Amino acid sequence: MDGHNLEDSKQSTADMSVFVQTLLQQIQSRFQTMSESIITKIDEMGDRINELEQSINDLKAEMGMEGSPSPLAPPKQKSDGANQEDDSA
Repeated sequence: MDGHNLEDSKQSTADMSVFVQTLLQQIQSRFQTMSESIITKIDEMGDRINELEQSINDLKAEMGMEGSPSPLAPPKQKSDGANQEDDSA
């Protein structure tokens, strides 16, 4: 009976090894698929950013503001009347 149990144990170990190997291959395949998907999305985002940048440059050129500062950081303009009102409030 000891020999029979030893064979069952070896078969169980072999089955477990095959199962683990198959599982690892599936995980690797899924990670590869996800990695390719992420890289594709990053490339698409880069293309969109480049298109957006080109559109902004085109708009700036159309408006004749090529050398102007970015509208995201407008220069601070102080009005003497507005500052006096703010200081007195």
